[in-house]
Amino acid sequence: MTLRSVIVRQFRHPQGLLGYLAGLIMASRPSNRQRNAWTVGLLGLEPRHRVLEIGCGPGLALKACAAKVTEGRVVGLDHSPLMVRQARRRLATEIAADRAQVRLGDVTDMAQEPATYDRVVSLNVVQFFPDLNEVFGYIHTCLVDGGTVATTFQPRSKNPTLEEAMAMAQRIEAAMDQGEFTDIQCHELSLEPAPAVCVTGVKIAGYDRK
Repeated sequence: MTLRSVIVRQFRHPQGLLGYLAGLIMASRPSNRQRNAWTVGLLGLEPRHRVLEIGCGPGLALKACAAKVTEGRVVGLDHSPLMVRQARRRLATEIAADRAQVRLGDVTDMAQEPATYDRVVSLNVVQFFPDLNEVFGYIHTCLVDGGTVATTFQPRSKNPTLEEAMAMAQRIEAAMDQGEFTDIQCHELSLEPAPAVCVTGVKIAGYDRK
């Protein structure tokens, strides 16, 4: 196993010292910070909203959401205990005020979530989802009618390209369509070494794509 593959694995499931460093990179890398701020800006957040972030990592985007959701609540879900601890530290004030929660878990836990969220967001974790159709089915179930899902992806392969980003966007769009979302849109942010894409969709009560 190469050093690069060892490091890449840490971004999937951070643990130990290398995982701690991966969390610092996620929170400090300029392109990550731009991607997070841009995605949060696409959510159209209102003070009363309830937001769920899948794979919240060190809590950078969750913190930005909490700054806008002053009367609602933000919830972060991550399968890495290390990332949960980092996110909880970053959102300590909001957690103390009962405006935020960070939980240990993975996408399968969403099957038990009630339909209470106005926004569900994820950033650079979609490539790790085992089954896109299944995950977007879970997301559809836990959103309120009129709620929005936003899924952002920026290639982090050895030689990332626009084509790689758009190929993932097409897969996300297909899964959202299968999951009965409407108003599906693909947004693009110019970044180095490759652009980020964010696919958004809306849950509409009784929507029939036929």
